[in-house]
Amino acid sequence: MATYVMLCSWTEKGIKNVKDVPARVKEYKQALQAIGAKVKDFYAVMGMARHDTLVIFEAPDDETAAKAALSTGALGFVRTQTVRAFTEEEIKKILASLP
Repeated sequence: MATYVMLCSWTEKGIKNVKDVPARVKEYKQALQAIGAKVKDFYAVMGMARHDTLVIFEAPDDETAAKAALSTGALGFVRTQTVRAFTEEEIKKILASLP
């Protein structure tokens, strides 16, 4: 499965309900599992200009990753920015194939 990093910024609704984060993370892990993805790690972060949390998750394809990002944003607690991350082995393979 491919790895993705989702940077999240709390909305006004999200920060007003910040104490519910542990329960939302648990529900989020279940929701991703239901669409065929998996949360590997969740972090609350500080010192990153507009980001409050960081989620590392795996998905079988970009379409599933897009579902994960869109369904997360649709809840209204966070705005997301999701990027594809390549493992050390994946980048070695990509670099080895360069001309």
